[in-house]
Amino acid sequence: MFRNLLVPFIPPAKSNPTVDSTDWRDEWSIGIYSGESPFNLAPMATVTNPVLTWKHVSDVSAAFVADPFMIRVGQKWHMFFEVMNRESRKGEIGLATSEDGANWTYQQIVLAEPYHLSYPYVFEWMNDYYMIPESYMAGSVRLYKASAFPTRWSFAGALFAGPFFADPSVLRYDNKWWLFVDASPEMQHNTLRLFWTQDLTGIWKEHPLSPIVAGNPHIARPAGRMLVVENKPVRYTQDCCPTYGTQVRAFEITELTTRSYLEREIAENPVLTAGAAGWNEAGMHHVDPHLRDDGRWVACVDGFCWKEIK
Repeated sequence: MFRNLLVPFIPPAKSNPTVDSTDWRDEWSIGIYSGESPFNLAPMATVTNPVLTWKHVSDVSAAFVADPFMIRVGQKWHMFFEVMNRESRKGEIGLATSEDGANWTYQQIVLAEPYHLSYPYVFEWMNDYYMIPESYMAGSVRLYKASAFPTRWSFAGALFAGPFFADPSVLRYDNKWWLFVDASPEMQHNTLRLFWTQDLTGIWKEHPLSPIVAGNPHIARPAGRMLVVENKPVRYTQDCCPTYGTQVRAFEITELTTRSYLEREIAENPVLTAGAAGWNEAGMHHVDPHLRDDGRWVACVDGFCWKEIK
């Protein structure tokens, strides 16, 4: 996420109808959900959400944590997420670990640049570990490779450049790489562009039907890890109406080739919505689901609430 949440914003009228905009800010935290499918998720019964907040960050002064992605290596889960550094006013990438995917321990900041980083999309390929964080302030989509997983990451090259690319989400499908990214003019969360390549570090081409979403803030901006479910790609999207971070929806991609693109909204939408009270009562905007050995799904998610500035 690229919004500087250290700057106060006016809460939606349904949440705080009489507050002054100088007295409140939105605070993001991370939770763990589970369910029988990646479209039917609820708070995991054995954990107390949120599992990670700014208070767990011990090596920098943090304002919030958000955009979690996790990966299981051996018997341990590793979660990477945005840490908003309160002093530098930019995002950095933090790490937490877990033995069971439910109880998490914060470790450290693992990646920081002179510019803002967030949305650390981590994945494994050919026995190596890669990360594509949001780095829109650098004017490019940047690839990092773990030189010593999980704490050391090295810049592996810019995939492509452009004035504004937010929340790049990569997918391996049909022996190709596909990348979905918000490229909204004036940061309106309403334009989704699609790129593809044969080789992760090769030449990326824009799809001839790109942008595949234009002018629709309900379904454009990526909202987490892309999946392949029953041989169909699935993308999650932030619904940014009436405000940024309202809820998460999912779309099944029914046709994906270098010349064509079709999708349909799943019947279970929305996948994530605001909670009744507490840490995610104002909205949710991110999900990263994984299929467990027992056939159930576990997902790291984020959400926010309004906090009074004291």
